[in-house]
Amino acid sequence: MISIGFLLDETQAVIWRGPMVMKMLVQFMSGVGWGDLDYLVIDLPPGTGDVQLTITQSVPLAGGVIVTTPQLVALADVRRAVTMFRKVGVPILGVIENMSHFLCPHCDGRTDVFSHGGGRDEAKQEGVEFLGEIPLDPSVVLGGDQGVPVVVGDPESPLAQGFRSIAGNMAASLSVSNAAQAKMPEESGEDLSLPVVG
Repeated sequence: MISIGFLLDETQAVIWRGPMVMKMLVQFMSGVGWGDLDYLVIDLPPGTGDVQLTITQSVPLAGGVIVTTPQLVALADVRRAVTMFRKVGVPILGVIENMSHFLCPHCDGRTDVFSHGGGRDEAKQEGVEFLGEIPLDPSVVLGGDQGVPVVVGDPESPLAQGFRSIAGNMAASLSVSNAAQAKMPEESGEDLSLPVVG
């Protein structure tokens, strides 16, 4: 794992224009001793700006995963991200709905804080996989603050099982995408395959 936050004092702001961000991204990809990886996940800010374009143009990506919340305003960004990935030739592995709902720890009642199902509906509309949903849960925040993810701190919890299910769905979608990319040159006579990161 690498983050610009590891290199700065915690009170220092990163006030960089696009070219500096792009240089740092390329340096992270080429200058970090990643070792042997099965997967390399790059967490990007929302949107379709300089950071996303730099990554898609500088690094051979195996696929993109779009994370959204269920409300309509967020789903507009899903459509833009799908369009961007398709235009630059990056396969879309699927959509994850974050903050999908809240389960009250006291009464087990469910509240759809930001609506519900928008990620699944948008994935279906765009013709991509729906990889799963993650509830709004205080244990995720606590795990992040303590540096112990819920899948490590409480591996048998329903939340941890949900994260593992999404990871499995992502791996399966990547395998299908890689198989499709490997077949394309044989069928078309052209080398259209995308290299895989990791």
